[in-house]
Amino acid sequence: MVSTTPTRAPAAADPGPLRPPGSARALVAAGLLVAAVAVTWLTFWWIGLSPSSLAAGLDDTVRLLRRMWPPDLPGAGDVAWMIAETLLIAVAGTGLAVLASVPLAFVAARTHRGPRWLRPAARVVVVLTRAVPTLAFAILFVRIFGLGPPAGALAVAVHSVGMIAKLLADAVEEADPVPAEAARACGAGEVQVAVSTVLPRVFPALTGIVLHRLDINIRASAVLGVVGAGGIGVALQTALGSLNYHRAAGIICVIVVLVLLLELLSVAVRRRTAHRSAGDSTGTAALPAGRAPHDVGWDRGRVLRVSGAVVTGVVFLVSLWSLDPDPGRLSGAWPNLRSVLAGMWPPAFSGHLLMAVLESLLMALGAASVGAACGLVLALLTAVNTTPWHPLSTVVRVLLVVVRGIPDLVYALLFVAALGLGPFAGFLALWISSTALAAKFFADSLEQLDPLPHEALTSVGARRWQAFAAGIWPQFVPSFTGNGLFVADLALRESVVLGIAGAGGVGYLMQESIATLRYDTTAAIVIAIAVVVYAIETLARVARRHLL
Repeated sequence: MVSTTPTRAPAAADPGPLRPPGSARALVAAGLLVAAVAVTWLTFWWIGLSPSSLAAGLDDTVRLLRRMWPPDLPGAGDVAWMIAETLLIAVAGTGLAVLASVPLAFVAARTHRGPRWLRPAARVVVVLTRAVPTLAFAILFVRIFGLGPPAGALAVAVHSVGMIAKLLADAVEEADPVPAEAARACGAGEVQVAVSTVLPRVFPALTGIVLHRLDINIRASAVLGVVGAGGIGVALQTALGSLNYHRAAGIICVIVVLVLLLELLSVAVRRRTAHRSAGDSTGTAALPAGRAPHDVGWDRGRVLRVSGAVVTGVVFLVSLWSLDPDPGRLSGAWPNLRSVLAGMWPPAFSGHLLMAVLESLLMALGAASVGAACGLVLALLTAVNTTPWHPLSTVVRVLLVVVRGIPDLVYALLFVAALGLGPFAGFLALWISSTALAAKFFADSLEQLDPLPHEALTSVGARRWQAFAAGIWPQFVPSFTGNGLFVADLALRESVVLGIAGAGGVGYLMQESIATLRYDTTAAIVIAIAVVVYAIETLARVARRHLL
């Protein structure tokens, strides 16, 4: 009898992958680890960091902190005015950024159907505005528009365009294309399609992005005064410049309390916004139970949303008006703008400039590597599934929130005052901020892992470190790598800012080039920063694709 059972193809005929996915992930993770160790060693050698120098630096810092105690708080009226000016700068800058980001995001998205040359141009604008820090833009705009809040608001706006437009473009690309195609089939133009079908669906995402960016901009606006761009940072720079450390400590306390209160408010608003839009993946709010779409009128929810939109618009207009947009002052800025733009071409690259960029890169990557290692330890003490003692987790979480509440530039100013100019002060400032940020990201990632492998190993008698190594760490490696690269990206942007305070890197060179009207050097610095930041972002994107 002939068998009718189908035969199986030989195993060799199955092409399969050239390398097992697990092996590829292991190679990528090992390569990044080796690179991090090498960069850290090179950073230590570059800035002359050793255990003895670190101990001496910390001792000098402790002496400075003793000189700053007790803090001398400004008067209530002065504090209220400085805080109000800081908030108005952030609101005005964020609002201007939203107005520019919405059309830019639609043009930069892959779904754009207009002229082909517009999309690459829009993506270049997004990359450049995102790569250059807010404080660097503030230096440039102070030169063009003069001292005061208008320069700070424009700096906040230009830098925010990069983030808002990028994230909104991603949301536009992920939106359901069927309604847009239907509108085009009926003869609608691209602007009509975007306004009537796409924008309503991505509006919840846009709201979340704007709230998150506003939180970031308030933190940034708190230190813009260091370069004369208004806000509470003006008082901080004045106090440090006059060696009034008690007053500087009081202003730092005001900044920390302001940032922490705003962070709590931002978290509450984002949670409420996410809760409202969680029931509908199309971007429209879920309807009340038992009601059809045609039955929905001006109910309480719609009244609150419209009222919120009106209040937001009024606050934005008030913030713009508070910046004193004097037409004569704005018209007088055009000659400065023309001279700046004319002086930027051709860019003047030099060996000194490239060495300064390398110093910023080493500071950022070295501090991010050490901060990731320290942040991992703190995250293990903080995450609910790894902490050995839950009261300790609460204490560490509160400490990390306070540390994150102090802007990086404030750390840099303190370390420069204690240790002197140079990359050592910048490295310490980035180390502290990178540690706090990495600990938050790592703790959140640890708590989102699948608990079953860890619980299974614990139930059969495995020790704590064994259960972690076999049940948690293999799941955590992709998140650890991705978040670590993101921390390095943020540290690189901040390293440019810290140089403005004299903490090493290319920031001081940028401030000097603008002060001496060497705009060709300024253009070269901006291009170099953008290239390096884009390279780090590309590395992070490739690593996540191979690890996740």
